[in-house]
Amino acid sequence: MPADPATSSTGNEHARMLRDSVADFVKRGTDIKRVRRLRETQPGFERPVWQQMAQFGWLGILVPEAYGGLGLGCTEMAIVAAGTASALTPEPLTAAAVLAAGAIMRSDNETLKRELLESLVAGASIPALAWQENAGVIDATQCTVRAEPFEAAIKLNGGKKFIAGAAGADGFVVSAQSPEGLTLYWVPAGSSGVTLDLQPLADGRTTGTLQLNDVVVPPSHVLASAACAREALEGAIDTTLVMAGAEMGGVMGRALDMSVDYMKTRVQFGKPIGSFQALAHRAVDLHIQRELSSAVLDDAVALFDAGVTGTRRSSMASRVKARCSEAGLRITREAIQIHGAIGFTDEYDAGLYLKRALTLSAWLGNAAQHRRRYAELAVTHE
Repeated sequence: MPADPATSSTGNEHARMLRDSVADFVKRGTDIKRVRRLRETQPGFERPVWQQMAQFGWLGILVPEAYGGLGLGCTEMAIVAAGTASALTPEPLTAAAVLAAGAIMRSDNETLKRELLESLVAGASIPALAWQENAGVIDATQCTVRAEPFEAAIKLNGGKKFIAGAAGADGFVVSAQSPEGLTLYWVPAGSSGVTLDLQPLADGRTTGTLQLNDVVVPPSHVLASAACAREALEGAIDTTLVMAGAEMGGVMGRALDMSVDYMKTRVQFGKPIGSFQALAHRAVDLHIQRELSSAVLDDAVALFDAGVTGTRRSSMASRVKARCSEAGLRITREAIQIHGAIGFTDEYDAGLYLKRALTLSAWLGNAAQHRRRYAELAVTHE
């Protein structure tokens, strides 16, 4: 059925206004100097900027209105993710407002869910999702952390790795195997028995390793029971894969624009280097890669907003992650080559975009892993 012209026009206008808002934030609220200043510091971002994002409503884009959010969709979240990533904004927007929030939203402890989501939307707290334990594993059900009854509470033991947004997180959504099955628990940062170690990433940010040694949590901190924990994790991860693709779109887009601008201004042999056929053809090839990625992302966003579920949702998420990771790495690497010797210096910004592309491409599985996952899911879907 064709879209209602009035509805379509309204949606386009809202999207335009949101893009303008993000562009204004990028222009006035953050810059590459700030990114450089915050590299390899802890927590690696600034709480006042996080609060500003909350005031804009970005932290609650995907959160239902009943929990204080805007109740919008992946279309709007992708605009914000791409726009902020184009400026290499270090705040853990996707890690907290998509990945952690996605798991919380799909949980069945209404009291705790409301508390955590309202606090996130207000910018008062930052949650992080701790689910992964081994490199290269995308299956959320592979979990060895144990949750056992302990007097009138629950005791958690085990470890989690590769936690995005761990630095500065106020608490962790932790997956564990309970007697009932896979379950999600809320563990406040600083709880007795919790140890957090941070490992540096290529782009100057960090990832976290969480160790739980006899960590006691009350029954009220059981966030998602075994009845919904798996779907909560899988839904959150699939949505985040798409938003990681949107972030990569922002990174590769800016890197390509920088390269094209350089080709127009850099002169050799009395001519702009953009007039040389070999470089012009290379730029066209990179533009095609960006457009292909954008088309795949747009398809996935539309399906997610339409409520796609199950293996179809997961296959589309992997399709986006594989395509955008591959294109993002190619474009940012080529950007270095197009800039020549200056591109290899740390002082020049092109290298920062390559480093962010490296971390994004590896996060939640690289292109090769998601091509395999897509192939496996396609067979299941058929």
